[in-house]
Amino acid sequence: MVTAALVFADVTKTFSRSAEEIIALDGVSFSTQPGSVTGLIGPDGAGKTTLMRLAATLLQPDHGQVRVMGLASDSDSVSVRSLVGYMPQRFGLYEDLSVAENLDLYADLQGLPVASRQARYAQLMHMTGLAPFMARLAGKLSGGMKQKLGLACALLRSPQLLLLDEATVGVDPVSRRELWQIVYQQVEAGMSVLLSTAYLDEAERCDQVVLLHQGKVLGWGAPEEFSQALKGRTYQVTAASLPPRRLQPLLSSAPGVVDAVVDGDAVRVVMATAEVPDIDTFLRTNAQPALSASVLPVEPRFEDAFVARLMVTPQKRRSPLSMDSVKRVAQPGSADAVIVVQDLMRRFGDFVAVNRVSFSVQRGEIFGLLGANGAGKSTTFRMLCGLLPSSSGEVSVVGQDLRRAAASARSHIGYMAQKFSLYGDLSVMQNLRFFSSAYGLSGKQQLARIDWAIDTFELENYLDENSGSLPQGYKQRLAFAAALMHEPDILFLDEPTSGVDPLARREFWQQTNALAETGVTILVTTHFMDEANYCDRLVIMAAGEVLAEGSPEQMKARVRSAALPAPTMEDAFIHLVEGQDKVVL
Repeated sequence: MVTAALVFADVTKTFSRSAEEIIALDGVSFSTQPGSVTGLIGPDGAGKTTLMRLAATLLQPDHGQVRVMGLASDSDSVSVRSLVGYMPQRFGLYEDLSVAENLDLYADLQGLPVASRQARYAQLMHMTGLAPFMARLAGKLSGGMKQKLGLACALLRSPQLLLLDEATVGVDPVSRRELWQIVYQQVEAGMSVLLSTAYLDEAERCDQVVLLHQGKVLGWGAPEEFSQALKGRTYQVTAASLPPRRLQPLLSSAPGVVDAVVDGDAVRVVMATAEVPDIDTFLRTNAQPALSASVLPVEPRFEDAFVARLMVTPQKRRSPLSMDSVKRVAQPGSADAVIVVQDLMRRFGDFVAVNRVSFSVQRGEIFGLLGANGAGKSTTFRMLCGLLPSSSGEVSVVGQDLRRAAASARSHIGYMAQKFSLYGDLSVMQNLRFFSSAYGLSGKQQLARIDWAIDTFELENYLDENSGSLPQGYKQRLAFAAALMHEPDILFLDEPTSGVDPLARREFWQQTNALAETGVTILVTTHFMDEANYCDRLVIMAAGEVLAEGSPEQMKARVRSAALPAPTMEDAFIHLVEGQDKVVL
């Protein structure tokens, strides 16, 4: 009989917060097979990280038992630790140490014999492609390279069980694919892997999936078992005169629709039952009398099953941001360019991070700025926000030169940083008061905007909580609320959905689309390539330069072929970045 790699048997784990008891895991039971990849999936606060820490023996269960390779985590914790490699979220690299020094530090912590280190380092650096960067400070690595170094540190002792807690969050599709190749190499060598991920397409690559929600196991099995339960309930909807971004919110409120999400040049719809939806009648009644739709059945996928199990029907959900709750800046699609970038450059010593980048963004557009880790998009983004001076070139925001009128231009801008940048030691209410004051709001206007933020983003139950301890999804809501306090004309969103679950991403894009419909201009960076489909136009950068500019459909058209008749944005991104074929569409 084959010994399971990991067993959770009726495991319960609780935490105390003030006078309240929080049940993180509630009677969790499942097992994983050796030499396989198991995906751990669930919304924010489901208990995924607690489960990972229990498997790594960093925590012990209140009830039940955790076994690793047949050993009990409580009575054999030292032995279990020697079998496990653990890469937590935001892996703890020391950014002031070099790559080699980080390896030495973790080798010391893990007790790796000195005599075997250099051979293991060489093997891991070759595997991760980091061999040329051994002397570079970890803080100077790109996001993807940092994740690879973190993975190498977790693999120093060749563990039998590898635990990866959202290892691919915040990295571009090329780096994500490379990380998966490393994982597969370990599995082929006999290693077992348990990984949590916010990318549901990654769940479909796993041998089995464990779905957690509110500390309970909602499902456990092969990914196809989840998706096949939705057979006959998934459709692709298009309307000739209505782009997907405007069609999606309409379909979200249609009777029987459980989920509607932009999917390429169409909207993917999941129905509550297997009945064929009468979309035409709904659209003619609620949108335009002459509007007709094409409704085609499509095969279900894991993301459809995930959302269907967790999302209540849209009729019972309050839209996070109504059109009446925001200031109408101007008619969306107005011809005037509100952001103009011309020959923008940024040097750091002899290094050119951004090289003669040019583009413009129209009022009411959602404009995407995409690129591989280290491509220069974050540097470009910071210059456009006025957070970093340019070395040369021109940037104007709402007609004002950012170098000469930075303060005035910034008053039109809302900014949501990639990393949570609010004050973690302040409560939610204190943050709302601070940022509304910082944007010049006072008196009744300030109180009205704070009430709006609390109601719109459903923060009322967290007002006294320190923002640093909020679940990731609520951190995102609070940061978004702070960026919108002064009703900006332009909203800069830097990786706004990094690390949040698919439900939170859907709510975020509902809010963002509603803002664009009022004429607010949105400039967004993202590593979720499916989110690029929400953009009207976008640019893809590599090595500090623009590789391509155009609509998502124009990007995908470049890679469409007989072998790939329906390319995704991820296909287009990887083709452009790896091919480095510069083109403006």
